[in-house]
Amino acid sequence: MLRFRKALGEAYSPMYFLAALGSGGLAVSFFMYLMFLTPHPETPIPVYESWLATLQTGNPVMQGMIVTALAGVILFTLLHLRLLFWNVREFRLFRRTSAYQRLKQSNAEVQLMAIPLTFAMTINVGFIVGALFVPALWTVVEYLFPFAIIAFGVAGYYTLLIFVNFMSRVLVTGNFDCARNNSLSQMLSIFAFTMVGVGFSASAAMSQVRLTSGIAMVLALMFLSMAAVVALAQFVMGFRAMFQHGIDREGAVSLWIIIPIITLSGIAIYRIGMGMHHNFGVHLDPVGNLALLSVFVSIQGLFGVLGYVVMRKLGYFREFVSGTGKSVASYALICPGVASFVMAFFFIHAGLVASGLLVKFSPAHLILLVPLVLLQLQTILTLWRLNGKLLSPEVTPAPAGKTALQSARGV
Repeated sequence: MLRFRKALGEAYSPMYFLAALGSGGLAVSFFMYLMFLTPHPETPIPVYESWLATLQTGNPVMQGMIVTALAGVILFTLLHLRLLFWNVREFRLFRRTSAYQRLKQSNAEVQLMAIPLTFAMTINVGFIVGALFVPALWTVVEYLFPFAIIAFGVAGYYTLLIFVNFMSRVLVTGNFDCARNNSLSQMLSIFAFTMVGVGFSASAAMSQVRLTSGIAMVLALMFLSMAAVVALAQFVMGFRAMFQHGIDREGAVSLWIIIPIITLSGIAIYRIGMGMHHNFGVHLDPVGNLALLSVFVSIQGLFGVLGYVVMRKLGYFREFVSGTGKSVASYALICPGVASFVMAFFFIHAGLVASGLLVKFSPAHLILLVPLVLLQLQTILTLWRLNGKLLSPEVTPAPAGKTALQSARGV
């Protein structure tokens, strides 16, 4: 059983929720192999019956891939839940400290958005696990979609509550330090909005009931629209402060927050299109999906390269990943790795393969998958390393006087 540090008190930060978030994301990444590489003609996503049939009749390579993917989903789902429960317990203790009150009066209040963000991921992971391991679940799935919508509605309400409390305080008091906003850390709220939006979009795409699909589609579009409006302001404010003061060293990883936001937004838009096509007669062309996914991948590539170069010049990886430096914000490295992997799978299969530009299981197709597997492995190793550095009971406590509020300003 995994053992983590206990009773961190003022040394805790809500950014620890990103450890659970990243673990859940890795479970989803293993699901992508089953989603795009195994047949499931009767259902929009792979289910227990579809992968079991392929496991029984497929070739040894396919069988090995299925077993590995299922093992990955199970392993990282369990890790996600373990880290989620640990965070809930530690956050309850943290709320009793003076550090929590200071956080609530500073720019760092945005860190609280990591909580509904992670719970929304939990709902997504739960749906995947149910589909893969509960026999005949899809025969009653239409009864489950309304409950999924309600669950994401609760997560969305919690997200809005934290965001409105934060923004209303800032707008009333003007107590926002723009000079210390020299990163994209405030876009954690956008991350949370898009996670809720993509959750709603699943029901919009997969439900065959027009009312269920329509309600989910409207709610998904509402959260995506809110995310887009707020993102514009926070994006400009963050870059203005960075241009004037240079980027905060520990917050430099926030340059990569654009990557998961783009992935979630792209998948949500793709799913909404599927719902419109299946339930409302809107024609969709595979080439249109390819064009849309190409836009998203190009934006991710730009910020991926920019963030890597900036962090390398700052010595971020040498200090906070492979070195002795400890920053809770470094858990934000996991989500971009997962998001790049997932978006690449959509680009290759829903874009290149679906449009006829790439033949599935051809040498070119398999070659394109190799760097994605390597990226996934690197992301897993990074999570393991960060867990050992930041959560192991044997780790050295943070230096005296440097609280989580000071050391985890970034995302």
